[in-house]
Amino acid sequence: MARILIVDDSPSQLMGIRRIVEKLGHEAITAEDGAAGVEVCTRELPDLVLMDVVMPNLNGFQATRSISKNPSTAHIPVILVTTKDQDTDRVWGMRQGAKAYITKPFSETDLADIITQVFK
Repeated sequence: MARILIVDDSPSQLMGIRRIVEKLGHEAITAEDGAAGVEVCTRELPDLVLMDVVMPNLNGFQATRSISKNPSTAHIPVILVTTKDQDTDRVWGMRQGAKAYITKPFSETDLADIITQVFK
């Protein structure tokens, strides 16, 4: 069982993703924006981060870069989970340190598959 941090400013998205993560047998912790996500990630050191992109305070690209550049959190994989579906967004996200990228809406199976791939 992994500890997965879900970072999303939408309460309904947080709840939906949390339900999937817990159904897969993982523990879910949450944060409501990018800045809080970086802080929770640094404090809790989860096994994986599921990061939205479009959020207030610190967007998901900035938060991912912060996590991937910090020596204490750089080992934690980040999957960007976003409505931004352009190839340029995907490339930019990977350049910020993301290990994978999935666009909303997604199926439970798609999210489960990408989580499994990142843990391999």
